[in-house]
Amino acid sequence: MEPTAQQRAALGMICNTFTPGNGATLPSATELGSVETVFEILGRNPRAAEGKQLTTLLDLWDSRALGLLFGNRGRRYSTLTAEQREQTLLRLGDSRIPLKRTLFQALKQAALLSYNVTPDATGGHPLWKAIGYPGPPGTLTSAPAPALSVLRPTEATTLSCDVVIVGSGAGGGTAAAVLAESGLDVIVLERGNYYDDRDFGRGELDALLNLYAPGPPATSEGQLTLVAGTCLGGGTVVNWSTALPTPDEVRAEWAGLGVSQFAGAEYGDALDAVLARLGVNDRHSPLSARDSVLERGATALGWDIGSLTRNVSDACDAGVECGRCPYGCRVGAKQSVTKTWLADAAEHGAHFVVDANVRRVNVNNGRAEGVSAVTAAGMPIEVRARAVVVAAGAVQTPALLRRSGLDNKNIGKYLRLHPAAAVFGVFDEQIRPWEGGMQARISRQHHDLDGHGYGVIYETGPIHPGMGVGFMNWRGAAAYRTNQLELDRSLALGVITRDRDHGNVRVDRDGEPVVSYRLSDHDRRHLHTGITGAAEILEAAGARRIYSGQQAGPAYEPGRTGSHAEFAAACAAAGYGPGQCAMGALHIMGSARMGGSPQTSATDPDGATWDVGNIVVADASCFPTASGVNPMVSIEAIAYMNAKRLAARLH
Repeated sequence: MEPTAQQRAALGMICNTFTPGNGATLPSATELGSVETVFEILGRNPRAAEGKQLTTLLDLWDSRALGLLFGNRGRRYSTLTAEQREQTLLRLGDSRIPLKRTLFQALKQAALLSYNVTPDATGGHPLWKAIGYPGPPGTLTSAPAPALSVLRPTEATTLSCDVVIVGSGAGGGTAAAVLAESGLDVIVLERGNYYDDRDFGRGELDALLNLYAPGPPATSEGQLTLVAGTCLGGGTVVNWSTALPTPDEVRAEWAGLGVSQFAGAEYGDALDAVLARLGVNDRHSPLSARDSVLERGATALGWDIGSLTRNVSDACDAGVECGRCPYGCRVGAKQSVTKTWLADAAEHGAHFVVDANVRRVNVNNGRAEGVSAVTAAGMPIEVRARAVVVAAGAVQTPALLRRSGLDNKNIGKYLRLHPAAAVFGVFDEQIRPWEGGMQARISRQHHDLDGHGYGVIYETGPIHPGMGVGFMNWRGAAAYRTNQLELDRSLALGVITRDRDHGNVRVDRDGEPVVSYRLSDHDRRHLHTGITGAAEILEAAGARRIYSGQQAGPAYEPGRTGSHAEFAAACAAAGYGPGQCAMGALHIMGSARMGGSPQTSATDPDGATWDVGNIVVADASCFPTASGVNPMVSIEAIAYMNAKRLAARLH
């Protein structure tokens, strides 16, 4: 998007209110240049309607009309003092009107993220220097050349194969290997580009622009931020290397919904094959400073604590390099599908096409005949095939099926997101939360809060200056600056909810996905238990200050001010509705779920759509319910199983 001078000025005022600097060591947003970063990030959003909403808001931002709406008695924003501007934003964030709260959250997220990831003229950042954050390490000159060959069409292209696969992540990559190894001619189409070891190490901003999906950035109600990978290898390139098989009780639940093989040897064998190919192990899960806090807090409480297995090789240092895992592994230790399944597929003749945005599966007389895609430059790509595997992720897969004319009522339904929130603990000791093994410990103390397997788990994750702000509140520039300057001694204890209830994915008039999701009362109660439980762990581990990501700002200092009971009550009062609690969806599942009937599922026990038998779904969309753990291994096992069945039908 190319903003006008008026729009730039409006966004500059907004960003300078969120991050005004301190007049000494920290610059304001406009002084740093992060306003342009906001436009760069938001300009990637494929939904034209959301771009139009932003430009309209900025056009009106300094008007008397918005001055009335925002409680400033018709005064223009530019005429307000710095304190009045801050109070204006806080009124939005604290409003009883959900739309105002979600507007605040969108502005907050954009402003704070962009400020924290925008390097200054020297390539560093005053905030990074203040907290000892090292910044981007740069690429490794010793990194090998990319191992895979890809096609980047620059003109109209037509291809033919046995099976075309849409998406190259955990599902698409695994399916490609299985199908190619069976002797079928396979072409994989990926919307993003191909990045390998020598491309990583350029920092958060570079990764956000190249490795992560451009949109939709959040659910339509503003309840959760959506996070997904978009590059060759998909989410496995940026996944935190946590590799857990589908829990037995979840397998039994899935089997009970009409897909009996989930409880049997077929799926068990698929899980074993995935764990072996990814080299999943517990040899690289030493305690980081982050995970030592979780372990000692849970142990002090007498709570469950266990180790996590990871899909990394001996090249993983489980230290400084490992902490950069969300932005690609520059030492090549993470066994993503580019290192494993896609490499296997290439050895058996599969071809990969990048910059291929698939817009439609071409269906004729009830059979898929291929797909139509387009490059970012507008060049058409046609691929003719005997069968189509859709593995574009649980947001894009149902959107593609809808654009292609499939009308089963369950396409886009039963979306689960594992709503994740965080409670922050500030310690006297150095944590340096951007370092150490990505996730080495897990507490399942509250994984079953209703007797049916639904609850929360506790894990830590790396906090980098940019992505860490997604789970923080903003109670004014000074309070936020304090939180940032204490980041080196802070820990974000993650609360991941296995959601029983669901949202949906639909398409807008341009065919782009729109995600709708509201946390149900049932799941909200579980999240609240997790928030208060995380605070218990942090207090038991010795945190001197504890605060949640809720916008109302619940916080206490154990043994000094407030108590856990008061904190719990404040969290309940602060709420978990849209705009009230910073939440993210890192695990997106279930929007084209497998099942035993077209009345209750979008795909059959083979993963084939009920509408068109030679369209097979092979990604997290297939999940009948939420997995309850990191879904990567489950995705690959389902793709392995569904691809085996498809190969048998095509031979």
